[in-house]
Amino acid sequence: MLVLASASPRRRELLTQAGFTFTVHPAHIPEDPLANEDPIAYVTRLARQKAEGVFRQLATPTSSGASGPALKGHDFSRAEPDARRVGALAPEESHGASQQGAGAPSFSRSLRNGWETTTADPQSVDEPALYQGTTSVVPQTPQNDVGALAPAEPIVVLGADTTVTLDNHILAKPEDAADAARMLRLLSGRTHHVITGVAIVTAARTEVAAEVTAVRFLTLSDADIAAYIATGEPMDKAGAYAIQGLAARWIPRIEGDYFNVVGLPISLVATLLESL
Repeated sequence: MLVLASASPRRRELLTQAGFTFTVHPAHIPEDPLANEDPIAYVTRLARQKAEGVFRQLATPTSSGASGPALKGHDFSRAEPDARRVGALAPEESHGASQQGAGAPSFSRSLRNGWETTTADPQSVDEPALYQGTTSVVPQTPQNDVGALAPAEPIVVLGADTTVTLDNHILAKPEDAADAARMLRLLSGRTHHVITGVAIVTAARTEVAAEVTAVRFLTLSDADIAAYIATGEPMDKAGAYAIQGLAARWIPRIEGDYFNVVGLPISLVATLLESL
């Protein structure tokens, strides 16, 4: 059964739109970045912690001997995998560098047809090997021992976390209206990156990857920012905006996966599930 370790209505909607059937079991973990933590390391760490935490809850035997809460099983079979694009992180834009012009996009793409598999002990493995310009996928064994407790239908847990970065600085959800205004002023007239970390956890392995999309913002006036904040839309969004909402009027173009900016790169998720 596929389990979404997130309470995000946007992620639920995207999975449903893509034809997946699943249950929802939100994860509850601290989401503060570590000191000097790289943005890709940050989102992949949170995605993995969410998925592994929920997997442990569902796979832990109850007093009756059953494995976790009673959940319905679902079929999430997909078509044969193809060569899907996984976003690659380009260097953040330099101050004053032009982001306009169809002939010279500020963002690079890469194609991946697969990834490396390892049987490394997770207790001896640090954060996934993450490199500028590539997307990393690191199969691991979840940090729990449930081999003998596997239910009739295997549990597959999907965790995800999305953040916005500018000049390699993380812009998380705003703390208040003033913080939202600060973020929107930073994004105004520039190109930033949206990064989503994705983790798939089963009894046998963990797959971790990240998708990156470049997003261009028009220049915002103080009146634009104040009016937008007054709607309440920015307050629970990384980077203080929603591309699928009112902020769409200020986004003339993106480079990469649109659904990644909404909160879940569906193509990447499908590729990881198909690899199991």
